[in-house]
Amino acid sequence: MKELIYMGKESHKWRLPIIIAVLVFVGLGSVWLNSAPFRSGFEITDELGGNIFPSSILSVATTDAQVIVPVDSMYVGNPKSCIAVRIRSGKAYSRVRVEVAETPFFSRSVSEFVLAKPRTDYIIYPDIIWNYEALRNNNQAEPISVAVTAEMNGKDLGQRVRTFSVRSINECLLGYVTNGTKFHDTGIFFAAYVNEENPMIDQLLREALNTRIVNRFLGYQGGAEVVDKQVYALWNVLQKRNFRYSSVSNTSLSSNVVFSQRVRTFDDALESSQINCVDGSVLFASLLRAINIEPILVRTPGHMFVGYYTDSNHKDMNFLETTMIGDVDLEDFFPDEQLDSTMVGKSQNQMSRITFDKSKEYANKKYKQNEEGIHSGKLNYMFLEISKEVRRKIQPIGK
Repeated sequence: MKELIYMGKESHKWRLPIIIAVLVFVGLGSVWLNSAPFRSGFEITDELGGNIFPSSILSVATTDAQVIVPVDSMYVGNPKSCIAVRIRSGKAYSRVRVEVAETPFFSRSVSEFVLAKPRTDYIIYPDIIWNYEALRNNNQAEPISVAVTAEMNGKDLGQRVRTFSVRSINECLLGYVTNGTKFHDTGIFFAAYVNEENPMIDQLLREALNTRIVNRFLGYQGGAEVVDKQVYALWNVLQKRNFRYSSVSNTSLSSNVVFSQRVRTFDDALESSQINCVDGSVLFASLLRAINIEPILVRTPGHMFVGYYTDSNHKDMNFLETTMIGDVDLEDFFPDEQLDSTMVGKSQNQMSRITFDKSKEYANKKYKQNEEGIHSGKLNYMFLEISKEVRRKIQPIGK
Protein backbone atom coordinates (compact mmCIF):
# COMPACT_ATOMS: atom_id res chain seq x y z
CA MET A 1 0.00 0.00 0.00
CA LYS A 2 2.88 2.41 0.86
CA GLU A 3 4.43 1.69 -2.52
CA LEU A 4 1.22 2.58 -4.28
CA ILE A 5 0.94 5.83 -2.36
CA TYR A 6 4.56 6.66 -3.13
CA MET A 7 3.95 6.08 -6.84
CA GLY A 8 0.83 8.36 -6.74
CA LYS A 9 2.88 11.15 -5.20
CA GLU A 10 5.55 10.79 -7.89
CA SER A 11 2.83 10.98 -10.62
CA HIS A 12 1.35 14.10 -9.03
CA LYS A 13 4.84 15.64 -8.77
CA TRP A 14 5.33 15.51 -12.60
CA ARG A 15 1.77 16.38 -13.65
CA LEU A 16 2.04 20.18 -13.24
CA PRO A 17 5.24 20.61 -15.32
CA ILE A 18 3.72 18.52 -18.12
CA ILE A 19 0.55 20.66 -18.18
CA ILE A 20 2.65 23.84 -18.29
CA ALA A 21 4.73 22.45 -21.16
CA VAL A 22 1.60 21.57 -23.15
CA LEU A 23 0.16 25.05 -22.64
CA VAL A 24 3.40 26.67 -23.79
CA PHE A 25 3.51 24.43 -26.86
CA VAL A 26 -0.11 25.30 -27.77
CA GLY A 27 0.57 29.00 -27.27
CA LEU A 28 3.69 28.90 -29.46
CA GLY A 29 1.75 26.95 -32.10
CA SER A 30 -1.00 29.56 -32.10
CA VAL A 31 1.54 32.36 -32.53
CA TRP A 32 3.16 30.47 -35.42
CA LEU A 33 -0.19 29.87 -37.12
CA ASN A 34 -1.16 33.53 -36.85
CA SER A 35 2.18 34.76 -38.14
CA ALA A 36 2.58 32.15 -40.91
CA PRO A 37 1.60 33.17 -44.44
CA PHE A 38 -2.00 32.16 -45.28
CA ARG A 39 -2.38 30.02 -48.37
CA SER A 40 -5.49 30.83 -50.32
CA GLY A 41 -6.97 30.10 -53.74
CA PHE A 42 -10.06 31.34 -55.50
CA GLU A 43 -12.62 30.29 -58.06
CA ILE A 44 -14.93 32.04 -60.53
CA THR A 45 -18.57 31.48 -59.75
CA ASP A 46 -22.07 32.87 -60.35
CA GLU A 47 -25.72 32.24 -59.45
CA LEU A 48 -26.98 31.49 -62.96
CA GLY A 49 -25.12 28.33 -63.89
CA GLY A 50 -22.58 30.04 -66.14
CA ASN A 51 -25.19 32.02 -68.08
CA ILE A 52 -25.24 35.77 -68.71
CA PHE A 53 -28.56 37.35 -69.69
CA PRO A 54 -28.14 40.63 -71.61
CA SER A 55 -31.80 41.57 -71.08
CA SER A 56 -31.35 41.38 -67.30
CA ILE A 57 -28.12 43.38 -67.31
CA LEU A 58 -29.50 46.11 -69.59
CA SER A 59 -32.78 46.45 -67.70
CA VAL A 60 -31.17 47.15 -64.30
CA ALA A 61 -28.09 49.03 -65.55
CA THR A 62 -29.45 52.45 -64.52
CA THR A 63 -31.56 51.38 -61.52
CA ASP A 64 -30.87 50.31 -57.95
CA ALA A 65 -32.62 46.96 -58.42
CA GLN A 66 -30.87 43.86 -57.18
CA VAL A 67 -32.96 41.10 -58.68
CA ILE A 68 -30.27 38.40 -58.48
CA VAL A 69 -29.88 37.44 -54.83
CA PRO A 70 -26.30 36.60 -53.71
CA VAL A 71 -26.05 32.93 -52.83
CA ASP A 72 -23.95 33.76 -49.74
CA SER A 73 -24.52 36.55 -47.21
CA MET A 74 -20.77 37.13 -46.93
CA TYR A 75 -20.19 39.16 -50.07
CA VAL A 76 -18.66 42.43 -51.19
CA GLY A 77 -19.12 44.40 -54.40
CA ASN A 78 -22.20 44.84 -56.61
CA PRO A 79 -24.18 41.63 -57.33
CA LYS A 80 -25.51 43.18 -60.56
CA SER A 81 -22.13 42.36 -62.09
CA CYS A 82 -23.32 38.69 -62.32
CA ILE A 83 -19.75 37.31 -62.44
CA ALA A 84 -18.29 36.57 -59.01
CA VAL A 85 -15.14 35.25 -57.32
CA ARG A 86 -15.19 32.96 -54.29
CA ILE A 87 -12.14 33.49 -52.09
CA ARG A 88 -11.03 32.78 -48.52
CA SER A 89 -9.61 35.71 -46.60
CA GLY A 90 -6.28 35.54 -44.78
CA LYS A 91 -5.78 37.82 -41.82
CA ALA A 92 -8.40 40.34 -40.73
CA TYR A 93 -8.85 43.23 -43.17
CA SER A 94 -7.12 41.42 -46.00
CA ARG A 95 -6.75 43.54 -49.13
CA VAL A 96 -7.81 41.84 -52.36
CA ARG A 97 -7.21 43.03 -55.91
CA VAL A 98 -9.25 41.39 -58.71
CA GLU A 99 -8.58 41.92 -62.40
CA VAL A 100 -11.05 40.78 -65.07
CA ALA A 101 -9.68 40.51 -68.61
CA GLU A 102 -11.42 42.05 -71.62
CA THR A 103 -13.97 40.13 -73.72
CA PRO A 104 -16.20 41.23 -76.61
CA PHE A 105 -18.91 42.00 -74.04
CA PHE A 106 -16.97 43.96 -71.41
CA SER A 107 -13.73 45.89 -70.96
CA ARG A 108 -10.81 45.03 -68.68
CA SER A 109 -11.47 46.09 -65.10
CA VAL A 110 -9.56 46.19 -61.81
CA SER A 111 -11.38 46.15 -58.46
CA GLU A 112 -10.02 46.32 -54.91
CA PHE A 113 -11.75 45.16 -51.74
CA VAL A 114 -11.08 44.81 -48.02
CA LEU A 115 -12.23 41.57 -46.36
CA ALA A 116 -12.84 42.42 -42.71
CA LYS A 117 -13.10 38.93 -41.22
CA PRO A 118 -10.10 36.58 -41.08
CA ARG A 119 -10.14 33.10 -42.63
CA THR A 120 -13.65 33.52 -43.98
CA ASP A 121 -15.12 32.52 -47.34
CA TYR A 122 -16.27 35.59 -49.27
CA ILE A 123 -18.12 36.09 -52.55
CA ILE A 124 -16.58 39.05 -54.40
CA TYR A 125 -18.42 40.83 -57.21
CA PRO A 126 -15.80 42.74 -59.20
CA ASP A 127 -16.69 45.72 -61.38
CA ILE A 128 -17.75 44.64 -64.86
CA ILE A 129 -17.58 47.38 -67.49
CA TRP A 130 -20.21 46.10 -69.87
CA ASN A 131 -20.34 46.84 -73.58
CA TYR A 132 -24.07 47.52 -73.61
CA GLU A 133 -24.29 47.79 -77.38
CA ALA A 134 -22.73 44.34 -77.79
CA LEU A 135 -25.21 42.91 -75.28
CA ARG A 136 -28.15 44.57 -77.04
CA ASN A 137 -27.07 43.19 -80.43
CA ASN A 138 -26.45 39.62 -79.29
CA ASN A 139 -29.11 37.62 -81.10
CA GLN A 140 -27.73 34.13 -80.45
CA ALA A 141 -26.15 32.43 -77.46
CA GLU A 142 -22.38 32.84 -77.60
CA PRO A 143 -19.62 31.35 -75.40
CA ILE A 144 -16.96 33.60 -73.89
CA SER A 145 -13.89 32.80 -71.77
CA VAL A 146 -13.75 34.92 -68.63
CA ALA A 147 -10.19 35.23 -67.24
CA VAL A 148 -9.67 36.54 -63.71
CA THR A 149 -6.45 37.16 -61.75
CA ALA A 150 -6.34 37.96 -58.04
CA GLU A 151 -3.93 39.21 -55.37
CA MET A 152 -4.31 39.11 -51.59
CA ASN A 153 -2.16 41.34 -49.40
CA GLY A 154 0.26 41.74 -52.31
CA LYS A 155 0.55 38.01 -52.96
CA ASP A 156 -0.34 36.72 -56.45
CA LEU A 157 -3.05 34.05 -56.31
CA GLY A 158 -2.79 33.20 -60.01
CA GLN A 159 -5.36 33.17 -62.79
CA ARG A 160 -8.63 31.32 -63.26
CA VAL A 161 -10.57 30.93 -66.52
CA ARG A 162 -14.21 29.91 -66.89
CA THR A 163 -16.44 29.70 -69.95
CA PHE A 164 -19.78 31.51 -69.76
CA SER A 165 -22.68 31.52 -72.22
CA VAL A 166 -23.92 34.99 -73.16
CA ARG A 167 -27.57 34.39 -73.98
CA SER A 168 -29.59 36.05 -76.72
CA ILE A 169 -31.17 39.43 -76.04
CA ASN A 170 -34.48 37.64 -76.71
CA GLU A 171 -34.12 35.33 -73.71
CA CYS A 172 -35.99 36.52 -70.64
CA LEU A 173 -34.84 35.07 -67.32
CA LEU A 174 -37.90 33.55 -65.63
CA GLY A 175 -36.17 32.27 -62.51
CA TYR A 176 -33.25 30.35 -61.07
CA VAL A 177 -32.53 27.78 -58.35
CA THR A 178 -30.00 28.06 -55.54
CA ASN A 179 -28.82 25.29 -53.20
CA GLY A 180 -30.59 22.81 -55.45
CA THR A 181 -34.04 23.56 -54.00
CA LYS A 182 -34.81 27.29 -53.55
CA PHE A 183 -36.49 28.86 -56.60
CA HIS A 184 -36.18 32.60 -57.20
CA ASP A 185 -38.89 34.04 -59.45
CA THR A 186 -37.58 36.75 -61.81
CA GLY A 187 -40.67 37.15 -63.98
CA ILE A 188 -40.37 40.89 -63.40
CA PHE A 189 -37.84 40.86 -66.26
CA PHE A 190 -40.78 40.60 -68.68
CA ALA A 191 -41.13 44.33 -68.01
CA ALA A 192 -37.83 44.84 -69.86
CA TYR A 193 -39.56 43.91 -73.13
CA VAL A 194 -42.34 46.45 -72.62
CA ASN A 195 -40.83 49.39 -74.49
CA GLU A 196 -43.05 52.46 -74.42
CA GLU A 197 -40.13 54.58 -75.65
CA ASN A 198 -39.58 52.77 -78.96
CA PRO A 199 -39.32 55.28 -81.84
CA MET A 200 -41.79 53.23 -83.91
CA ILE A 201 -44.61 53.93 -81.45
CA ASP A 202 -45.24 57.43 -82.78
CA GLN A 203 -45.84 55.99 -86.25
CA LEU A 204 -48.25 53.37 -84.89
CA LEU A 205 -50.17 55.97 -82.91
CA ARG A 206 -50.44 58.14 -86.03
CA GLU A 207 -51.81 55.15 -87.96
CA ALA A 208 -54.31 54.53 -85.15
CA LEU A 209 -55.48 58.15 -85.23
CA ASN A 210 -55.92 57.91 -89.00
CA THR A 211 -58.58 55.23 -88.45
CA ARG A 212 -60.75 57.97 -86.85
CA ILE A 213 -61.77 55.56 -84.10
CA VAL A 214 -60.45 58.22 -81.73
CA ASN A 215 -59.36 61.81 -82.42
CA ARG A 216 -56.59 61.80 -79.86
CA PHE A 217 -55.18 59.67 -77.07
CA LEU A 218 -56.27 60.97 -73.68
CA GLY A 219 -55.23 58.20 -71.32
CA TYR A 220 -57.60 58.29 -68.34
CA GLN A 221 -59.06 61.71 -69.21
CA GLY A 222 -62.55 60.34 -69.70
CA GLY A 223 -64.59 57.38 -68.55
CA ALA A 224 -64.05 53.67 -69.09
CA GLU A 225 -65.78 53.92 -72.47
CA VAL A 226 -63.16 56.43 -73.70
CA VAL A 227 -60.38 54.16 -72.46
CA ASP A 228 -61.97 51.22 -74.27
CA LYS A 229 -62.13 53.13 -77.56
CA GLN A 230 -58.44 54.05 -77.31
CA VAL A 231 -57.50 50.43 -76.64
CA TYR A 232 -59.59 49.29 -79.59
CA ALA A 233 -57.84 51.85 -81.86
CA LEU A 234 -54.52 50.20 -80.97
CA TRP A 235 -55.98 46.74 -81.59
CA ASN A 236 -57.34 47.80 -84.94
CA VAL A 237 -54.06 49.27 -86.23
CA LEU A 238 -52.11 46.13 -85.24
CA GLN A 239 -54.60 43.94 -87.07
CA LYS A 240 -54.15 46.09 -90.16
CA ARG A 241 -50.47 45.14 -90.10
CA ASN A 242 -51.45 41.51 -90.74
CA PHE A 243 -49.71 39.90 -87.80
CA ARG A 244 -49.46 36.14 -87.82
CA TYR A 245 -49.48 33.93 -84.79
CA SER A 246 -46.16 32.15 -84.21
CA SER A 247 -45.76 29.76 -81.29
CA VAL A 248 -41.93 29.94 -81.23
CA SER A 249 -40.97 30.43 -77.57
CA ASN A 250 -38.29 27.85 -76.75
CA THR A 251 -34.63 28.69 -76.23
CA SER A 252 -31.47 26.60 -76.63
CA LEU A 253 -30.89 26.80 -72.88
CA SER A 254 -30.89 23.42 -71.16
CA SER A 255 -30.40 23.76 -67.43
CA ASN A 256 -31.82 22.73 -64.06
CA VAL A 257 -30.46 25.97 -62.55
CA VAL A 258 -32.00 28.70 -64.73
CA PHE A 259 -35.24 28.94 -66.72
CA SER A 260 -35.93 31.34 -69.56
CA GLN A 261 -38.52 32.25 -72.19
CA ARG A 262 -37.90 33.54 -75.69
CA VAL A 263 -39.51 36.97 -76.23
CA ARG A 264 -39.47 39.07 -79.39
CA THR A 265 -38.51 42.67 -78.80
CA PHE A 266 -40.78 45.46 -80.02
CA ASP A 267 -38.70 45.90 -83.19
CA ASP A 268 -38.51 42.14 -83.83
CA ALA A 269 -42.29 41.76 -83.61
CA LEU A 270 -42.97 44.67 -85.96
CA GLU A 271 -40.36 43.62 -88.49
CA SER A 272 -41.45 39.98 -88.62
CA SER A 273 -45.20 40.64 -88.14
CA GLN A 274 -45.17 37.52 -85.97
CA ILE A 275 -46.29 37.21 -82.35
CA ASN A 276 -47.09 34.56 -79.79
CA CYS A 277 -48.97 35.14 -76.54
CA VAL A 278 -45.94 36.68 -74.81
CA ASP A 279 -44.80 38.79 -77.77
CA GLY A 280 -48.32 40.11 -78.33
CA SER A 281 -48.76 40.91 -74.64
CA VAL A 282 -45.53 42.91 -74.27
CA LEU A 283 -46.10 44.64 -77.63
CA PHE A 284 -49.61 45.71 -76.65
CA ALA A 285 -48.45 46.69 -73.16
CA SER A 286 -45.85 48.97 -74.78
CA LEU A 287 -48.57 50.80 -76.73
CA LEU A 288 -50.86 51.04 -73.71
CA ARG A 289 -48.14 52.56 -71.56
CA ALA A 290 -47.26 54.99 -74.36
CA ILE A 291 -50.79 56.46 -74.16
CA ASN A 292 -50.71 56.55 -70.33
CA ILE A 293 -52.94 53.55 -69.74
CA GLU A 294 -51.30 51.26 -67.18
CA PRO A 295 -50.90 47.71 -68.53
CA ILE A 296 -50.74 44.40 -66.70
CA LEU A 297 -48.95 41.24 -67.82
CA VAL A 298 -50.83 38.16 -66.63
CA ARG A 299 -49.19 34.75 -66.71
CA THR A 300 -50.75 31.34 -66.22
CA PRO A 301 -49.06 27.96 -66.83
CA GLY A 302 -48.06 27.95 -70.49
CA HIS A 303 -49.78 31.21 -71.41
CA MET A 304 -49.74 35.00 -71.08
CA PHE A 305 -52.29 37.72 -71.80
CA VAL A 306 -52.42 41.46 -71.23
CA GLY A 307 -54.67 43.52 -69.01
CA TYR A 308 -55.19 47.21 -68.38
CA TYR A 309 -56.85 49.43 -65.82
CA THR A 310 -59.90 51.24 -67.12
CA ASP A 311 -59.66 54.06 -64.56
CA SER A 312 -56.86 56.08 -62.96
CA ASN A 313 -57.78 54.76 -59.49
CA HIS A 314 -57.08 51.17 -60.62
CA LYS A 315 -60.45 49.88 -59.45
CA ASP A 316 -61.51 48.15 -62.66
CA MET A 317 -59.60 46.03 -65.17
CA ASN A 318 -60.07 44.55 -68.61
CA PHE A 319 -58.05 41.82 -70.29
CA LEU A 320 -57.16 40.96 -73.89
CA GLU A 321 -56.17 37.71 -75.59
CA THR A 322 -53.53 39.18 -77.92
CA THR A 323 -53.12 36.04 -80.01
CA MET A 324 -56.45 37.00 -81.60
CA ILE A 325 -54.68 39.97 -83.23
CA GLY A 326 -53.16 37.47 -85.64
CA ASP A 327 -54.79 35.27 -88.24
CA VAL A 328 -56.53 32.80 -85.91
CA ASP A 329 -59.61 30.63 -86.06
CA LEU A 330 -62.08 32.00 -83.51
CA GLU A 331 -63.67 28.58 -83.23
CA ASP A 332 -60.49 27.47 -81.44
CA PHE A 333 -61.48 29.87 -78.66
CA PHE A 334 -65.28 29.60 -78.88
CA PRO A 335 -65.99 26.11 -80.30
CA ASP A 336 -69.73 26.24 -79.48
CA GLU A 337 -70.58 29.57 -81.10
CA GLN A 338 -69.90 28.89 -84.82
CA LEU A 339 -68.39 32.33 -85.20
CA ASP A 340 -67.13 31.74 -88.73
CA SER A 341 -70.63 32.16 -90.09
CA THR A 342 -71.04 35.50 -88.34
CA MET A 343 -67.88 36.81 -90.05
CA VAL A 344 -69.19 36.28 -93.58
CA GLY A 345 -69.63 39.55 -95.45
CA LYS A 346 -68.11 41.67 -92.68
CA SER A 347 -65.66 44.49 -93.46
CA GLN A 348 -62.18 44.47 -92.00
CA ASN A 349 -63.19 47.04 -89.37
CA GLN A 350 -66.29 45.05 -88.42
CA MET A 351 -64.22 41.88 -88.09
CA SER A 352 -61.66 43.77 -86.05
CA ARG A 353 -64.32 44.93 -83.62
CA ILE A 354 -65.74 41.42 -83.29
CA THR A 355 -62.32 39.92 -82.52
CA PHE A 356 -61.59 42.75 -80.06
CA ASP A 357 -64.80 42.11 -78.13
CA LYS A 358 -64.27 38.35 -78.23
CA SER A 359 -60.68 38.83 -77.10
CA LYS A 360 -61.89 40.67 -74.01
CA GLU A 361 -64.55 38.06 -73.36
CA TYR A 362 -62.08 35.19 -73.59
CA ALA A 363 -59.30 36.84 -71.54
CA ASN A 364 -61.64 38.06 -68.80
CA LYS A 365 -63.01 34.53 -68.51
CA LYS A 366 -59.48 33.10 -68.24
CA TYR A 367 -58.60 35.66 -65.58
CA LYS A 368 -61.62 34.72 -63.48
CA GLN A 369 -60.86 31.01 -63.83
CA ASN A 370 -57.25 31.50 -62.70
CA GLU A 371 -57.62 34.52 -60.40
CA GLU A 372 -56.61 32.70 -57.23
CA GLY A 373 -53.44 31.28 -58.78
CA ILE A 374 -52.56 34.55 -60.55
CA HIS A 375 -52.42 36.40 -57.23
CA SER A 376 -50.93 33.54 -55.21
CA GLY A 377 -47.28 34.01 -56.18
CA LYS A 378 -47.11 30.35 -57.19
CA LEU A 379 -44.71 29.11 -59.85
CA ASN A 380 -45.83 29.86 -63.45
CA TYR A 381 -48.36 32.47 -62.31
CA MET A 382 -47.82 36.22 -62.49
CA PHE A 383 -49.68 39.51 -62.14
CA LEU A 384 -47.21 42.19 -63.20
CA GLU A 385 -48.34 45.80 -63.36
CA ILE A 386 -46.02 47.86 -65.56
CA SER A 387 -46.21 50.71 -63.08
CA LYS A 388 -43.90 53.55 -62.08
CA GLU A 389 -42.71 51.40 -59.19
CA VAL A 390 -41.72 48.58 -61.55
CA ARG A 391 -40.07 51.09 -63.89
CA ARG A 392 -37.87 52.25 -61.02
CA LYS A 393 -36.49 48.71 -60.96
CA ILE A 394 -36.69 47.48 -64.56
CA GLN A 395 -36.08 49.70 -67.58
CA PRO A 396 -36.87 48.86 -71.25
CA ILE A 397 -33.96 47.15 -72.95
CA GLY A 398 -34.25 49.59 -75.84
CA LYS A 399 -34.37 47.40 -78.92
